Amino acid sequence: MRRSTVQVVPVAQGRGREGCPPSREATGRRAAGHGGRAREAARDKGARARGGHADGPGTGDAGTGHPGRRRRSVWRAAGRRLVAAGVALGLVTVTSGCGGEGARTGAGATPAATVSPTAAAKAGRSPQAEAGPERGAAKKAAVRDVYANDRAGMLSPAVAGFPSLVYVPNSESGTVTVIDPRTYKIVREFSVGRRPQHVVPSWDLKTLWVNNNDGNTLTPIDPATGRPGKAIAVEDPYNLYFSPDGTTALVMAERLNRLDFRDPHTFRLRESLPMPCRGINHADFTADGSMMLASCEFSGHLVVVDLGERKVREVVRLPRLGVTPASMAHHGMMHHSMPQDVKLSPDGETFYVADMAKGGVWLVDAERFKVRRFVATGAGAHGLYVSRDSKHLYVSNRGAGSVSVVSFARQRPVGTWRIPGGGSPDMGGVSADGRRLWLAGRYHGVVYVFDTEKGRLERTIRVGAGPHGLAVYPQPGTYSLGHTGVFR
Repeated sequence: MRRSTVQVVPVAQGRGREGCPPSREATGRRAAGHGGRAREAARDKGARARGGHADGPGTGDAGTGHPGRRRRSVWRAAGRRLVAAGVALGLVTVTSGCGGEGARTGAGATPAATVSPTAAAKAGRSPQAEAGPERGAAKKAAVRDVYANDRAGMLSPAVAGFPSLVYVPNSESGTVTVIDPRTYKIVREFSVGRRPQHVVPSWDLKTLWVNNNDGNTLTPIDPATGRPGKAIAVEDPYNLYFSPDGTTALVMAERLNRLDFRDPHTFRLRESLPMPCRGINHADFTADGSMMLASCEFSGHLVVVDLGERKVREVVRLPRLGVTPASMAHHGMMHHSMPQDVKLSPDGETFYVADMAKGGVWLVDAERFKVRRFVATGAGAHGLYVSRDSKHLYVSNRGAGSVSVVSFARQRPVGTWRIPGGGSPDMGGVSADGRRLWLAGRYHGVVYVFDTEKGRLERTIRVGAGPHGLAVYPQPGTYSLGHTGVFR
């Protein structure tokens, strides 16, 4: 027996997601619509056989075939058929998974409730996006997660065989302490240049660079052995980033108030860009990699740099928060902001900027670079680190001796981890499995290890003087954007 088939014609202006398979419920409704049209056609045929039309029995004017009434009857019948077809099409469109609740991300996609974080990561989408919006606001059906390649255990083949180690630059000691994260034991310590600030993974993941700020050098570390190589002369390397395409090293020359564009391998200077602000030191990039938002700590500004044109596009001024000088003095706040670390949200729509003077994070629109609002976390807000599932942002509060856990979905803190007796958590990184957060204790000569599942301090390890931007390495990701480990 031949089985009838139905073809759903897309709306002329496009439905946005093509090829969505209809649900069983939609199929049933569609079949009912076709049955109704078949019955109507049979009724029309019978009416014509009786010499009438579809609107009534073959009596009166219909029997005489009155032309005006017959035409009106035919048009009414045709109209009903078009309405029935339109309703059937609408039902199919609504229930086929192309919108509303249970929306799918494409043809043949798995229902949102059954998508695992691993599958979502492989598809380049965040688990939150697959599970639907946490709040009631309408969201896009598929949201790109810029950290999709940073999931637990997703190590690049480029780092295969590298031992898992933690590299701690001791700014006041001029040394690097190397820790085995499995045993929490120090495995070695070696001297580098003067005032090492951060340990930075190279774009290709093959080298770690120690930023010797006052020594004006970069010391390479081979992550296969955990041992240093010969230093390279680079002027004022407070911090180091790499363009998302890997073609350029971006040296934050904080003392000289400039951004240096250098060769990512030899570090030969290509161009210097003077800054319209003071103390450039941390940054992150827009999702498309075209713009960099950097913090200027000493003047309290943010600066937008066009990487292609190598020019400053905009200077962002942070609000005063409407507090009086007396109130600021009472709470230990400064008259202007001191922006520190910068981190892009997983959906690529918002930059989070830590403000050490104000004790919290600013939310900045990643497209228009307009300040949206301020979220308090704790005194001395400093470093920003994304959880392996892209759900939370860990904020180290150096003055408060705590870590705030900020929900990306809610854009507010949902937890606080405190260091018993106080501390000075600064820069660091998340372990490859996401279970540990390592932070340098800047003014206490220690490293803090937090259990991210239990939300508490697990270990304190004594290191050199003035530990700063430590690197946990290797970490998941396909390439490094710099700092202590910003991966994509």
